[in-house]
Amino acid sequence: MARGKLRIYLGAAPGVGKTYAMLSEAHRRAERGTDVVVGFVEHHGRPRTEVMLHGLEQVPLRQLAYRDTSFTEMDVEAVLARRPHVALVDELAHTNVPGSRHAKRWQDVEELLAAGIDVVSTVNIQHLESLGDVVESITGIRQQETVPDEVVRRADQIELVDMSPQALRRRMAHGNIYRSDKVDAALSNYFRPGNLTALRELALLWVADRVDEYLTRYRSEHRVSAIWGSRERIVVGLTGGPEGRTLIRRAVRLAEKGAGGEVLAVYVARSDGLTSASPKELAQQRTLVEDLGGTFHHVVGDDVARALLDFARGANATQIVLGSSRRKAWQYVFGPGVGATVARESGPDLDVHIVTHGEVAKGRGLPVARGARLGRTRIIWGWLAGVAGPVILAVLLNTMDLGLANDMLLFLSLTVAAALLGGLLPALASAAFGSLLLNYFYTPPLHRLTVADPKNIVAIVIFVGVAVSVASVVDLAARRTHQAARLRAEAEILAYLAGSVLRGETSLEALLERVRETFGMESVALLERAGDMAPWTCAGRVGPAQPVARPEDADVDVPVGDHMALALSGRVLPAADRRVLAAFAAQAAVVLDRRRLQAEADQARTLAEGNRIRTALLAAVSHDLRTPLAGIKAAVTSLRSDDVEWSEEDRAELLEAIEDGADRLDHLVGNLLDMSRLNTGTVSAIIREADLDEVVPMALGGVPEDSVELDIPETLPMVEVDAGLLERSVANLVENAVKYSPPGERVLVAASALGDRVEVRVVDRGRGVPDEAKERIFEPFQRYGDSPRGAGVGLGLAVARGFAEAMGGTLDAEDTPGGGLTMVLTLRAAGRRPDPAPALTQNTAQPERQAS
Repeated sequence: MARGKLRIYLGAAPGVGKTYAMLSEAHRRAERGTDVVVGFVEHHGRPRTEVMLHGLEQVPLRQLAYRDTSFTEMDVEAVLARRPHVALVDELAHTNVPGSRHAKRWQDVEELLAAGIDVVSTVNIQHLESLGDVVESITGIRQQETVPDEVVRRADQIELVDMSPQALRRRMAHGNIYRSDKVDAALSNYFRPGNLTALRELALLWVADRVDEYLTRYRSEHRVSAIWGSRERIVVGLTGGPEGRTLIRRAVRLAEKGAGGEVLAVYVARSDGLTSASPKELAQQRTLVEDLGGTFHHVVGDDVARALLDFARGANATQIVLGSSRRKAWQYVFGPGVGATVARESGPDLDVHIVTHGEVAKGRGLPVARGARLGRTRIIWGWLAGVAGPVILAVLLNTMDLGLANDMLLFLSLTVAAALLGGLLPALASAAFGSLLLNYFYTPPLHRLTVADPKNIVAIVIFVGVAVSVASVVDLAARRTHQAARLRAEAEILAYLAGSVLRGETSLEALLERVRETFGMESVALLERAGDMAPWTCAGRVGPAQPVARPEDADVDVPVGDHMALALSGRVLPAADRRVLAAFAAQAAVVLDRRRLQAEADQARTLAEGNRIRTALLAAVSHDLRTPLAGIKAAVTSLRSDDVEWSEEDRAELLEAIEDGADRLDHLVGNLLDMSRLNTGTVSAIIREADLDEVVPMALGGVPEDSVELDIPETLPMVEVDAGLLERSVANLVENAVKYSPPGERVLVAASALGDRVEVRVVDRGRGVPDEAKERIFEPFQRYGDSPRGAGVGLGLAVARGFAEAMGGTLDAEDTPGGGLTMVLTLRAAGRRPDPAPALTQNTAQPERQAS
């Protein structure tokens, strides 16, 4: 069965029109004859959105009861049974009421897609999981309902529903988004122009990145090599010299002139030895470019100019930034240089910037070595010097008489020049051809290939021997230079690999991406299998191309042990590259093993924590829970005794002891159950607006009436909390404060508003807690100091903090001025979010729940 297609309408903030756009799309499809149903759409009382539901079939919603309240959720089973072609499912990041088929609505959508049903949905940018911290820094509000980025990325279509901040605020002012009594608070808080502008930029950039991913995939699949300048990408060519930092900063300034610009710093490890890079300088430049928002890339290329151009075209770059050459003037006889070559061969689609710097023409760090891999131009010149040179020299010498010795020295000079330019073969050809010309033109008898004087024969033999020796020495030096340069390039890559290990970079995908960039491959995969006959599985992969099923199907495969292999697709690598590739493969296996060991260590740590909690629980059961049970047992045994006549006062005292013991037991068991719920993640907060002056007094039932002083002004704004969880949190805090307060000292419970937050402070005058122990007291089964056994199992504060965080708040400990401890419970103030709709579930007061 084919998987359904997912279309998502993405917005920057509530009210931009996502739900309206989704319903408009549904009407268009229905008019074309498509079977469309409404699985779940929340109109939030907006008339224009509600009108758009008319004419569309709506699958009845499912009624769920939770905490004596009825909620409505999408009936996934009913949608599957109806089996439409397209289902509308609003609010992708919504959290379902406990008891639903799935915990999250995006999981409902995944099930519909797996059943072959196309889904159209909506989501706000602030609900993407990776942007939670960014959104909180902008708005001051932590989004509790999120959807994994990968779910949205996998969508077949993502359409941005955009609206300017000014237009959105006008919609708000006209009452088209929230009720009139919430408009002023919304405009002055969450819907401030700065907030909306920042959220809009986030949405635009996120969608732009997704478009860039699609473009890269398309170019790879269709093998498009031409540059499409859809956005500014600037490649910076680095040599490892000190001028690199100047080039990086200049490139960043160029990128900042256009929105969405990227900087890619590239260091080419050359095998011809023309670059003498400082590892320390390269490390500093890498840190600089990453701090400025760019990326650093390390590639291998014999032709630096060609490697830079290939990288730029592969990355769809639009500009290249290079530094002016550090060569001295005389060094240009060996070639025009990288900058001139890149500028000449870049073509019309790449702009090349040559940046001046303080190292120009100083020649430091740029030794001109003659590489073994000579260019085509040098080889041609070598053959011309070795073949045409002797002919031209012979013509010139026929016009003058310099003597045989001088003639031989001139021909020997041509042989040396041919060796320097073209290597061994042109030099040998020059020696052979030159000796024939010397014999024919300048050795008696002239114009004949015979030699009359034996001394001349010796001279010609010496000439040939010297020429061949010089050519051999030059060729051997070139080969040694090539080998040294190759080994240095490998050493640089291996040094980087070792550095990544020392830096603790353990991401397998990052390592495979480095392999792909270094060797210019299309895709890289690490394959493994359980045994010799078992099928291969992919442990990790990078690159747009699909990984091969077996190492034998790849262009390059490097075995790692008996049951693991690194498979590369894209081109066949020379044998010289396999040594470095083998090091990468071994490191990939180590990273994979390390990741698995880390997972096992985390699991072991979790088990150890569980064992610790179980041990503490057994200790609590063995003493703290048995203490009230022992008191109850003793009181009941005394009351049932037939040989003792109890007075009414005695019977009342025993019954009171039973009641006190039962209350203590109920409190201890309640905390244990609450801690268990927090550890298993089953606490579901039903967020609603509540008044502190109504909830807090209900939390004081477990302490003496005269032990607490309340200071909660009636003018405080309402808070967005789960009233039940808030009551339990405050009760635990107050009971803990009363327990450690000196006799006669009352605990102060005060509340105050601070911007969009409300603080509840529980102040005691006890002995306080040192700074190093302030976090430890919130851990389970922690009792500070010499607290007597039977005073509790040490879960009250842990439960209080867990409930606070479940409601989107915080709980911290501070010193009380003058001595003591103050617990600060921070909660979200209401009025910054719209009222929840009737069908909302947990976290219903979030602004994203009002998105449309």
